[in-house]
Amino acid sequence: MVFFEEGWYEAAPPFGATFFEENEQKMQANWISKGKKLHTRHIDVATYHYDEQRIVVEGTLKDDRFQEYHAITGSTLPSGVVHRMTIRLLVNGFSLEIEDVDVEMPTVPEKACLETIGCLNAIKGLTITKGFTAKVKKLAGGKRGCTHLMELLLVMAPTAFQGLLAYRGQKPANVDPERARNVLKSLVDTCYTWSEEGPFVERFKRYIDPA
Repeated sequence: MVFFEEGWYEAAPPFGATFFEENEQKMQANWISKGKKLHTRHIDVATYHYDEQRIVVEGTLKDDRFQEYHAITGSTLPSGVVHRMTIRLLVNGFSLEIEDVDVEMPTVPEKACLETIGCLNAIKGLTITKGFTAKVKKLAGGKRGCTHLMELLLVMAPTAFQGLLAYRGQKPANVDPERARNVLKSLVDTCYTWSEEGPFVERFKRYIDPA
């Protein structure tokens, strides 16, 4: 589905229906036989209203293994939940600055993992915009933190922007050119549709500055 000012539209297949039907048959032929399920990872991210200026973005990651696991270290781990952790971000609804961070790690494979629970304190004060991933990895990545917390956080960042749009769009509002320019700055060149040279960005600019 694609959204334009007039509403939502189905995107036409770029290669035609026949292309997808033929390749769907090939995929079924190659992958129709599945063995037993070994592992699942579930990531869930939700945004909540906090007050008139801020939102809370909550993300949860959960890994399940469905059989006994023999680790390379020689230890044997039972089936069940391997990782379960939650990150909550208190985010400014106007600037996208992360004002506070809360982390829970109720299930981890090793006690040493719990020593990383405070690793994301370093991201307080960062703004969720272009360059966020690189800054986060520098501050809390590698041996300074937890791989799975980092993976969850990097899923939460773009989701926070979607939550922010829902937060701001609850009521009709007059165009705020400065705020719209900040939105454009954070989105331009992040994908094909938002490319600097594309018609969508040009139309957005005219919407901000009609003169």
